[in-house]
Amino acid sequence: MTSTDTAERPGLQATFPSAEWWRTAVIYQIYPRSFSDSSGDGIGDLPGVTAHLADLEQLGVDAIWLSPFQRSPQKDAGYDVADYCDVDPLFGTLADFDVMLAEAHARGIRVIVDVVPNHSSDQHVWFQEAVAAGPGSRERARYMFRDGTGTDGDLPPNNWESVFGGPAWTRLVEPDGTLGQWYLHIFDTSQPDFDWTNEEVREEFRRVLRFWLDRGVDGFRVDVAHGLIKADGLPDYTPDPHAGSMGGEEANVPYWGQPGVHEIYRDWHTLMAEYGGDRALCAEAWLPTPEKTALWVRPDEMHQAFNFAYLETAWDAAALRAVVDESLGAYGAVGAPSTWVLSNHDVVRHASRLALSAENPQGYGIGPDSPGQPIPEVGLRRARAATTLMLALPGSAYLYQGEELGLPEVIDIPGDARQDPTWFRTHGERYGRDGCRVPIPWTTDDPAYGFSPSGASWLPQPAEWAALARDAQVDVPGSTLSLYRSLLAARRAHGLGSGTLEWISGFGDAVVAFRNGNVTLIANLGDAAVTIPAGTVIAASGPLDGDALPTDTAVWLTGA
Repeated sequence: MTSTDTAERPGLQATFPSAEWWRTAVIYQIYPRSFSDSSGDGIGDLPGVTAHLADLEQLGVDAIWLSPFQRSPQKDAGYDVADYCDVDPLFGTLADFDVMLAEAHARGIRVIVDVVPNHSSDQHVWFQEAVAAGPGSRERARYMFRDGTGTDGDLPPNNWESVFGGPAWTRLVEPDGTLGQWYLHIFDTSQPDFDWTNEEVREEFRRVLRFWLDRGVDGFRVDVAHGLIKADGLPDYTPDPHAGSMGGEEANVPYWGQPGVHEIYRDWHTLMAEYGGDRALCAEAWLPTPEKTALWVRPDEMHQAFNFAYLETAWDAAALRAVVDESLGAYGAVGAPSTWVLSNHDVVRHASRLALSAENPQGYGIGPDSPGQPIPEVGLRRARAATTLMLALPGSAYLYQGEELGLPEVIDIPGDARQDPTWFRTHGERYGRDGCRVPIPWTTDDPAYGFSPSGASWLPQPAEWAALARDAQVDVPGSTLSLYRSLLAARRAHGLGSGTLEWISGFGDAVVAFRNGNVTLIANLGDAAVTIPAGTVIAASGPLDGDALPTDTAVWLTGA
């Protein structure tokens, strides 16, 4: 893995005013390949990120999180890492990363990078060495190699299924051409799982963390943070076919949420504490309840965990009140903030998801033949109201690139243009995640809507995105971009991230209403307008009719 001296690069160790910034921060997720392409090859890159940092500063975010940009064959959009300590040429160079980091810090924006510890690419030097070394070797002990069952080992070690569909085991063809051991890949065949009972694996990831911390990053988002450790004996397990693919609706999955993962994160916490600047760890941990997820953010473990229970909650007032209460109680009990989120690169964008009328498990995606197709106007109205509600909550919040433009899920992607492994491994049964990963629009009239100077785009952009481009919304009253900017400015001005929630009653069962400091949030999820109290409106997700709050609309008031 590549290493570079960091001693002579100024500006990477920025000084920020607040301690434990991660408790209240609004963090913007950048999916680099779909953010901005500076080279014209149709794939976003790190110079493209640098070019738009001023736009993110203007938006008002506190930090950015970059999905993987490390060296990778790109079989799973970079989540198959071949070298954890280098930048993939698709995205630029380590020097480009250093420039981006310094420019972000100069604007007061912290930088979080993805780390993918559950598995590597099959092109990683370690896996190549493991294949060559043979059974029983030190090299194979770094991964989950097992002998097969049945006659001549022709059956996999157990019945586990891949998150992307199909079996979770692949049998090697040994260098001499004979069939050999099987290796575990909870995700794609090209993503073999590490064996985290191996101390060599643990030491290597300590080195990886230090590499990026030494460059000046402010933290890590940990991919599949509930994975890594598998249950002893690798027992058979058949998942609920209607549950989300990452395990968020199921308990006691032998490859998710095993107790041994906590030892790993305690070790990482100790390592992070050696560095100044209050570095943070955020867990991508799909677990059944906030109480389960809170185990990942105890004081000596990680600092944040995505609140996927909140993300997956239906557009229903009672359900939202319940999950907010449960979240604040569970995370507060261990001294951690709740980290709210509505969209990311793995789920249907909430401008479409909140208007679906049929079940849609996480990871399945939606396409032209999916049941319960969303109505765009309803989805956008609900998405704006949902964000207005979320950003009034105390704690930290994550935004996914393009949601500030009101982007919906792209549904009509031709089959021959799709690239998510889920689409291929399920033979088109699941559409996967391409629809939320389409490159975002910056300008109405330029090629690829300003995403790429050449007009190239690694996934096709829909024509209707011209009207949603950033230049069509900036400084336009009532636009979704203007709403986000006003919400983030007011959130910061009123200290909502560090506030305390107090529920307000009297508006009926279909309304979510609470007070956070001197700001009152009222969100109407019902079928009829409701009357709001007198006060000063500081933000609203949609037009108000005097003192009537229309359906699927939320408002922030002071003096109410």
